[in-house]
Amino acid sequence: MVAAVIFIISVGAFAQFGLYYWRATISGIAIRETSERIRVAAGISHAEIGAQDFRNIIILKDLSPDLRGPNGSFIAIRAYYKTVEKLGRFVPGMASWANLEMTTCSRYVAVLMDQHLERNLDCAAQVRGM
Repeated sequence: MVAAVIFIISVGAFAQFGLYYWRATISGIAIRETSERIRVAAGISHAEIGAQDFRNIIILKDLSPDLRGPNGSFIAIRAYYKTVEKLGRFVPGMASWANLEMTTCSRYVAVLMDQHLERNLDCAAQVRGM
């Protein structure tokens, strides 16, 4: 019985650590600069990428060709975004935190899509050089 309690507490602590590490990784990537071309391609008219731009960037991801193998479909970040969005909608006290988290998600996806578009341009240049 004691072993089971210790195991459950350990799994909970490990899961919490994993979530914090994942969020720190996302935040670290989200602070990188994005080029102007990602804003233009996603139809974002304002200077900063915000929480409301997540869907536009995901649509851009779905429309862009994947030239270098599977790039993932952002399943985890989509689920996190939707969960935080619902939390912010149903718990008014968490609305500002939820908006910050959704902005981080949007910036994270924008940075990855910017890298994806850069790889596609490099591949296109290589093909033209052949």
